[in-house]
Amino acid sequence: MSYQHQYLDGTRIHFPLGKVVCVGRNYAEHAKELNNPVPTEPLLFIKPGSCVVALDDSFSIPHDRGAVHYEAEIAVLIGKPLSKKPDAEEVMDAISGFAPALDLTLRELQDKLKAKSYPWEVAKSFDGACVLAAFVPGDAVSDLTDIGIRLSLNGEVRQDGNSRDMLNPILPLIQHICGHFSLQPGDVILTGTPVGVGPLKSGDRLQLELVGHSSFTTQVL
Repeated sequence: MSYQHQYLDGTRIHFPLGKVVCVGRNYAEHAKELNNPVPTEPLLFIKPGSCVVALDDSFSIPHDRGAVHYEAEIAVLIGKPLSKKPDAEEVMDAISGFAPALDLTLRELQDKLKAKSYPWEVAKSFDGACVLAAFVPGDAVSDLTDIGIRLSLNGEVRQDGNSRDMLNPILPLIQHICGHFSLQPGDVILTGTPVGVGPLKSGDRLQLELVGHSSFTTQVL
């Protein structure tokens, strides 16, 4: 079944699925845990829409390509076109929703690519590499600098972050992205992952939360 954006109440969102703009190393402690330098400006890369799947009761991961790591992130759904460098009011007006998401990564492959200064897409854009939960409406979140993201694995909290700790806060981050390329309705921004990433295995049970707004449980096939 093909992916379709939807709100938490089950309402389908009519925007087509677009690109997924990702932000690497947007939490300093996460950069440090992988022995990466902390960037001085947003580190951007793009996942194609073809890698997106809905966060259902279960999801699958590759089992023949090395370690697959989870990265819990706050996802932002864009609902109006944005380009150049929009002002803060335009950005706020264009946000249609927020959701927790998983940016899945073939970590061993990514490490090999980084060592050769190659792009990451092969490690980041495989089918099923972006797991998106249902969105809460944009106006449900009053403070973009205080959004919690939490992931529990088999009952143990592994990631517990907040947008206040981002190196590049959500609103200026979106303005920065638009300075490089336009955003269209249906595009999604993954805003970076906090410290605590790690590998997944078959049978793992996950709870993914946009703290105070939505909570989802799922299992790795």
